[in-house]
Amino acid sequence: MKTGNFWVYLLVMSGVTYLIRVVPFAIFRKKIGNPFVRSFLAYIPYTVLAAMTFPAVFYSTGSVGASAVGVAAALAAAYRGKSLFMVAVCASLASFAAGLALQYF
Repeated sequence: MKTGNFWVYLLVMSGVTYLIRVVPFAIFRKKIGNPFVRSFLAYIPYTVLAAMTFPAVFYSTGSVGASAVGVAAALAAAYRGKSLFMVAVCASLASFAAGLALQYF
């Protein structure tokens, strides 16, 4: 990559990042009072994180079946109120065991 292109790309990227952070402050000067809008905005980070993470879960092991078993184990552990660490461990172990079982059967 040419040095001149790098600086142009960096300038555009920093401008876009700055605008994304500044425009909401410029548009909404006072506190948002609508409870529906406030609850909608409160859930956006969780929704975006789930939308980015969930599809990658099924392609992380190379076997959609083993990944599905891991997701099912994670959901079961989370439903039972286990900690985040235990949910991750249960999902990893279940996915690993399912991957080994699918190799031999």
